[in-house]
Amino acid sequence: MIIQGMNPSTEGICTLSHLGVIRASGPDAAKFLHSQLTQDFLLIRPHEARLAAYCSPKGRVLASFFGVQRAADEFLLVCHQTVLAATLKRLKMFVLRAKLTLEDVSSALLVCGRVYPQDSTRGAAAWTREADGDWLWINLPDAAGRHRALGLAPAGTPCPPLPALPLATWLQLEVLSGVATVQAELVDALVPQMLNYESVGGVNFKKGCYPGQEVVARSQFRGTLKRRTFLVRCEQSLKPGDEVFSAGDNAADPQACGLVVQTACVTEGQHLALVAMQIAAAEAGPVSVHSPAGPVLTLLDLPYVLLDDV
Repeated sequence: MIIQGMNPSTEGICTLSHLGVIRASGPDAAKFLHSQLTQDFLLIRPHEARLAAYCSPKGRVLASFFGVQRAADEFLLVCHQTVLAATLKRLKMFVLRAKLTLEDVSSALLVCGRVYPQDSTRGAAAWTREADGDWLWINLPDAAGRHRALGLAPAGTPCPPLPALPLATWLQLEVLSGVATVQAELVDALVPQMLNYESVGGVNFKKGCYPGQEVVARSQFRGTLKRRTFLVRCEQSLKPGDEVFSAGDNAADPQACGLVVQTACVTEGQHLALVAMQIAAAEAGPVSVHSPAGPVLTLLDLPYVLLDDV
C-alpha cells in the first residue's frame, strides 16, 4: 500500500506531540506496574517492550501504554496526552506504601515515530526495544508493510538525520497497524479484547491480579466477547467516540452497535478508522456512522489474525 506523504523507498521521522510519557521509578516500580496493568512487568527482559492497558474494576480500559524499562528501577509509559493527567492521578491513588514515584515527564522527553523503507530487512520483532546513544526505540507492529519504531530521548536531542515525515502519515500507519491507542473519548467504554489487545500482545493471561482482571479473563475464557475492533474506510470524516449503526435500521429508536476508536485522514474524501463494534453487526453489514442512514463504512482486512475466545 502506498502511504500518503512518503516514498516507499525512503525512511522518515516525525515528532509525536499527541503522545505523553509517565515515568515510574523506584525499587517497587516493576511490582506496582505489574499489579495495575494487563501485561507482565516483573519478568520483562532488557530487550523487551510492552503494550498494556489500565482498566477499571469493571474491566473497562482507562488508558493504554507502550511500556519500556529504561533502567533497573525505571519504566517509561507512553500514552495519549488526552488521558495522561487523569490516569496519572488515578495511579497515584494506589501507590500507598510502595516505594516508587510516578510523574509526568512529557516535557523532559522527545517522542518520535520512525518509519523504515518498504523493502527494509530489519526484521525487528514488535514489542522489542533497542538503545542507540540517547535514543531508546520501541519496535512497533508493522503497518502497510512498513517497519515502525517509537523513539524516546531527552528533550533537545537531535533527531536522526532522516526525511521529515508528516504527522498525518504516521497517524495513517497507526490506524493501519490495527493497534488502537486509547483517547479520552473511549475511556471506560471497552474491555481490552474489544480493542483486540489479546491478539496484539496487550494482555497476559498468566500473570497475577490487576484491576478488572476477573472481567477480562471471563470475557476470554467463557466465550462472552461480542465486540471486536475492525479496520474501516469511509468517504467522510470521523472522530473518536462517533457512534456506528447497522445501516438501514428502521427501529424508532435505533441503538448504536459500535464506536469509532481511532481515525486518520488519507485525503479529503477518504478516511481510515478503527471501530469497535458488535461482531454480528459487522458480519451482517453494512454499517454506517452517525445514524443508520449515515455514511457507510467499508470493512478492510486487519493485518493480524484475531485469537479466538475459549
